[in-house]
Amino acid sequence: MTSIGIVGSQGRMGVALAAAAAEAGHGHCGIDKGGNIAKLAASADVLVDFSSPAALEATLDACVAAKKPIVIGTTGLEERHHYLIDDAARDIAVLQTGNTSLGVTLLAHLVREAAARLDPEWDIEILEMHHRNKVDAPSGTALLLGQAAAEGRRIDLVRCSERGRDGVTGARGHGKIGFASLRGGTVAGDHDVIFAGPEEMITLSHRAENRMIFARGAVKAALWLIHQKPGRYTMPQVIGLS
Repeated sequence: MTSIGIVGSQGRMGVALAAAAAEAGHGHCGIDKGGNIAKLAASADVLVDFSSPAALEATLDACVAAKKPIVIGTTGLEERHHYLIDDAARDIAVLQTGNTSLGVTLLAHLVREAAARLDPEWDIEILEMHHRNKVDAPSGTALLLGQAAAEGRRIDLVRCSERGRDGVTGARGHGKIGFASLRGGTVAGDHDVIFAGPEEMITLSHRAENRMIFARGAVKAALWLIHQKPGRYTMPQVIGLS
């Protein structure tokens, strides 16, 4: 039986992760703000972190010291966090993703394939909606889908995205990837990737009905990651897409 260490165990995702670990027949332990991350890393077989970007550096340091793999599902990461992840991945197995849902992982694959095969006359727009308490926008999942579309088009997402349109913005930029964020209620996560072409449109969608889908995916990723060598991994690798 594997012991899964949960960073942020009393949060919404932490509670879901504990339930998913038990559902899969594995043990779990956890900490919250102010807890001893070194002790958790030492006692668990693998860590899962959905807490906050501010806590990530200390968590990575503890995992490296204890030689334990970690799944990172925290969103709102900045460029410096990815440098820290790259550095840690020299010593331990790290899987970082904006979404641990197996369905979203497959959706990103389909988005990449569609973007590669439809020429730039097909505009790409990404619409996401989450609960009223979500603090970052666009969501990590929306950015993950945007990155998949950019990879399919072989363009740089940072230079080729449009966000926060308001007022007289002018015409839509040719070949750009647009993002729109909605917030309200208790929505666990809805995402639509729209390919709008000349006189036709394709929409690829995913609806999260319960955050348990993310927890189950994270547990599956954690159990897979235990058997990997040091390095940086992705959810598509977990389900055999790459």
